Amino acid sequence: MHGEYKVPGGKLVVVDFEVVDGTIADFRLAGDFFLEPDTALEAINAAVEGLPVETDASAIAAAVRGALPDGAQLLGFTPDTVGTAVRRALVTAPGWRDFDWEIVHDKAVSPRVNLALDEVLTTRVGAGLRRPTLRIWEWEESAVVIGSFQSYRNEVDPEGAAKHGFDVVRRISGGGAMLMAAGQIITYSLYVPASLVQGMTFADSYAFLDDWVMQALRSLGIDAVYQPLNDIAGPSGKIGGAAQKRLANGGVLHHATLSYDIDGQMMTEVLRIGREKLSDKGTASAAKRVDPLRTQTGLSRAQIIDRFIETFRGLTDAEDGTVSPDEYAEAEALVESKFATDAWLYRVP
Repeated sequence: MHGEYKVPGGKLVVVDFEVVDGTIADFRLAGDFFLEPDTALEAINAAVEGLPVETDASAIAAAVRGALPDGAQLLGFTPDTVGTAVRRALVTAPGWRDFDWEIVHDKAVSPRVNLALDEVLTTRVGAGLRRPTLRIWEWEESAVVIGSFQSYRNEVDPEGAAKHGFDVVRRISGGGAMLMAAGQIITYSLYVPASLVQGMTFADSYAFLDDWVMQALRSLGIDAVYQPLNDIAGPSGKIGGAAQKRLANGGVLHHATLSYDIDGQMMTEVLRIGREKLSDKGTASAAKRVDPLRTQTGLSRAQIIDRFIETFRGLTDAEDGTVSPDEYAEAEALVESKFATDAWLYRVP
């Protein structure tokens, strides 16, 4: 068995081994990472040797972690990424170029239609009715998009939202509220089959699916880093955040919102961001946590999106595509039956 895993923002982890009587044998770890002391490599190999092939990534990581000598230094990889590489070898997980990709950057639609399209297109990819797709959102209305499990009353100030013209909608993925002011953010969605992230921990899949945008940001001169679980950050603060939803049919939705511009005062009037949310961030101001792309690059929103598309195409050979009329029609129907209803919006009051 042979497995490779490129750590987002880190190094390449490579594993080779045999499967003998249902166990891992002759295990060998390699890669362009850094590891001290040298004997730690032998300790890692010995920790994985003999494990049952059913061992999951977290258990493999625990075995590696427990075998490391005191003071061992792992640079560019972690015990968890060793577990990921082993699981990907066992399931022969595909890479980005093993799929035919499509890039969609269509007309502006309402926030609710954008959210419904996420569900429709993820379902279709899971069912094999659509190619894996990157979609860049466009919309002409401002909205607060709250996470699937967030409380409406705890996250949004209705008076502030009305004052600044923000609709309030709820998405199907978890995570925190997104202030989607028209023209001030960049949002994209990936619709992928579960096989692309097979064998990865949930946390690793976030970083893996956003690695292409990290490369795009760095090509623009932004020293971008990924902060687990789901934050994309620059030297001066948060740039954006990601969220996921996994469907029973094997479709995976991964979407992220990045701040292009920000009105800090408006943010504090629309969102309720309490002290507990900020307690581990080292700042007393939510607005000061955000480091928007406009001030970092001096580029227009369209120019940044073009770089995103260029980077993704270079990594995947994706072709230009579009949302079909029947997909739009299905999304519009889903807005009426779900996303525009009080039952959905106030599912967590």
